[in-house]
Amino acid sequence: MPADFDVIVVGSGAAGSAAAFHLAARGRRVLVLERERLPRRKPCGGGMAASVQRWFPFDLAPAVDQVIAQVRFTWCLEDPVTAVLPGDAPFWIVRRSVLDGYIAEQASLAGAELRDGAPVESIARDGELWRVVTGPGGVAAGGSPAGVVTARALVVADGSGSPFATSLGLGPPRPRYASAVAVEVEAPVAEPDTARFEFGLVRHGFCWAFPRKGGYSIGVGTFIGREATDADGVLGRLLPSLGLPADAGERFSSPLRVWDGHHALHAPGVVAVGDAASLCDPFLAEGLRPALLSGVRAAEALDRHLGGESGALAGYTAAMREQWGDSMAWGRRIAQVFYRVPKVGYQLGIKRPTAPQRIAQILSGEMGYGDIAQRVIKRLLFQRG
Repeated sequence: MPADFDVIVVGSGAAGSAAAFHLAARGRRVLVLERERLPRRKPCGGGMAASVQRWFPFDLAPAVDQVIAQVRFTWCLEDPVTAVLPGDAPFWIVRRSVLDGYIAEQASLAGAELRDGAPVESIARDGELWRVVTGPGGVAAGGSPAGVVTARALVVADGSGSPFATSLGLGPPRPRYASAVAVEVEAPVAEPDTARFEFGLVRHGFCWAFPRKGGYSIGVGTFIGREATDADGVLGRLLPSLGLPADAGERFSSPLRVWDGHHALHAPGVVAVGDAASLCDPFLAEGLRPALLSGVRAAEALDRHLGGESGALAGYTAAMREQWGDSMAWGRRIAQVFYRVPKVGYQLGIKRPTAPQRIAQILSGEMGYGDIAQRVIKRLLFQRG
């Protein structure tokens, strides 16, 4: 029995929509299933390197709220360090509802079919095909009903809370989560070209404040240990430093599924991308760049797989290890040392004369953690000892 589609993508976030676009652009029959009604809000700082533009043939600028020219680091709201970003590779701030919807729209224009309000209830292998069952309410753009659909291949792109990645043997068997609280504030922005990272207020983590159109995307994240963070107490100090009331903004709990070792991101006929694949940076919480990268690389591999190339999906796992995971292995080691002795880390890491340039290169995607990790870790361990 022929499949309804070549590929079903579960989730229309940045990673899923990127995969859907690149597959549809290659002539593949693609269905995207999104559990929420669109546009949907996603708590996220929304920072990403402008270098992601090279992965797309269409202009991403319409989805960009703010271009960041510099990043300011502080320790307990004092002792600032400013990193000026390279002019040819700035940092972008986006709203996820806008970016994800924009890429999904490009996927639809390329020929992908999108069904929103279509939560996936079950996924099962049926011979050579994938059989996906959706809940009531999912309706295709052309008006066809929801229910049971089949495909030759599958992309799991349903975010940090993915119920399918682990059950299908994709990524770590026990995902590791960083605790995070996201805050959206509508307010005038004093320095619209400056992103802020604050260390010292959060035990085992940091805060961020990203300017966007009409306000700020602010977050509090804890990256090691199991101790709960007093997010309200931290925000009560951070927000006034931005000229905002201590209780400003709408707050969301937003756990981050962080990178936690090299694992297979593929199984026969299926791949995981984005947050479902546990790709979030365990040190600085960057999630958008690896999400988009994984969507692009997954689409390339799936196209080859559908064309009959054996080992194509294993090539996707290998590519993500080389292009992201190897750097994250060092990033995790830096995080484990830095967040245990953050004041020492700030003095010996952030405040070194060469640090602003290195930080700018990492945030812009020009450099990986492996390029600096051994020196940073040795300095931190030596001082700690």
